[in-house]
Amino acid sequence: MEVQWYPGHMNKARKQMQADLRNVELVIELLDARCPLSSRNPDIDKMAAGKFRLILLNKADLADNNINKAWKTYFEDRGIKVLLINSKQKEGIKAILPAVKEVCAERIQRNLNKGIKNQSIRAMVAGIPNVGKSTFINAFVGRNIARAADKPGVTRTNQWIKINSDLELLDTPGILWPKFEDKNVGLRLAMIGSINDEILVTEELCGELLMYLKDNYPNTLLKYGIDEELLERDISDIQFATRQSLMIDRAAETLKCLKKGGVPDEQRASVRILDDFRAGKIGHISLERPHQSEHPHKM
Repeated sequence: MEVQWYPGHMNKARKQMQADLRNVELVIELLDARCPLSSRNPDIDKMAAGKFRLILLNKADLADNNINKAWKTYFEDRGIKVLLINSKQKEGIKAILPAVKEVCAERIQRNLNKGIKNQSIRAMVAGIPNVGKSTFINAFVGRNIARAADKPGVTRTNQWIKINSDLELLDTPGILWPKFEDKNVGLRLAMIGSINDEILVTEELCGELLMYLKDNYPNTLLKYGIDEELLERDISDIQFATRQSLMIDRAAETLKCLKKGGVPDEQRASVRILDDFRAGKIGHISLERPHQSEHPHKM
């Protein structure tokens, strides 16, 4: 399954971001804690060169906690300040302003040496679609000032938001990059909901997710009636069957997603499973690990 998605508004947003970077000192980049490297836009990395940087691993509550810790170490070993946050529950939000001051300490001290006091830091909030930028800003500000939704492409325009006398944030639309060189990056982004579901073949995407769970978190599949017997079943004698379709059919039966005559409704079951994963109802699951860092697209 190959996933590519780069609608026209993203190219416009990218150009606007490049222009706006001249007006900021700091880039706060939100990544999805379940796949930090796949959700890190290389274009943002290039455009923000020379700026102070702070990375927020958002939706940390949905990811594997041990792997979260490993990712934190991974980025810090590379000299990048990183925080684990859960914007929906406002976990980790209080640590952000002190982190901003820590990251920008050189700039703050330089201003003080010049006799400039109380000059606010101007920061851009950047990230891919559906990574939670608007939810983060609302949690940080303490009120609903940015439009948020559990689907990509909601924020289409930039807006400045004054946090306090120390910090101003520029909210930007989520942007991807024109082409995923490795299909597994596209798959991960589709799984976490950063790709428009309307362009996806839901059953294929669900099948890929189930195969990943089978190899990495097999106990989570019991929720859907997918047990060891099914996973070890010989399918060589079943015409046109695949391991993915067998798993989706079993899940459809367990979830009572059935068509007339008791036929498994694979499309409806696939939507349910993907929704469960995105909402954290299957468990704390990470889609990539730091040991893949040199080859982040290898699944």
